Amino acid sequence: MRFRAVLFDFDGVLVDTEWAIYQAWLRTFQAHGHDLPLATYVRCVGSDFDTWSPKTHLEDLTGRSFDWHALDDARQIEIRRDLEASGPMPGVVSLLETLSRQEIPLAVVSSSSHAWVDGWLDRLGLRPWFQAVVCRGDAPRIKPAPDLWIEALRQLDQAPGDCLAIEDSLNGVKSAKSAGLHVWAVPNRTTCGIDFSAADTIFPSLIEAAGEM
Repeated sequence: MRFRAVLFDFDGVLVDTEWAIYQAWLRTFQAHGHDLPLATYVRCVGSDFDTWSPKTHLEDLTGRSFDWHALDDARQIEIRRDLEASGPMPGVVSLLETLSRQEIPLAVVSSSSHAWVDGWLDRLGLRPWFQAVVCRGDAPRIKPAPDLWIEALRQLDQAPGDCLAIEDSLNGVKSAKSAGLHVWAVPNRTTCGIDFSAADTIFPSLIEAAGEM
């Protein structure tokens, strides 16, 4: 099927940021004597802590409160350090080239902030491929609500039934389906244990997905 537009999630689809974020949270839990199983943590991937909060979970486990401002700052330093040499996920550039040759409009749709997403897109030279970048704050609600996808479709002037969303999280798949999009799930090492049966198709990487374009 030829899609009228393709909309990409950012974290875990274009760049493997999710693993570094999880590892930083895992170190926080371990520093306070507790584990953070991946199967537990992935409940917040693709959304925010209103869906499930590692902060609340750690406080419940330890029975204490924390200076989250200081811990968040330290964790961000760790994440950026761990991602220092990161590039695009396998298959990203070749897929973007293929879709651009077909003159298919492209967008990024992310629950993360513009500062985070735009910074990475500029750093990796990916920004020119996209006609729209929609992030937290551009619509009333983030994923798993459909609002961000709807806003991206509005900016691209496309109908959802003609367009494809590429996601790596269950929150993202649910939100894109709610918006009426076709959805391909491309799990990564953080989300590979999730049941993605709600997606229309599942690919092991964007390399395989590109073969269907």
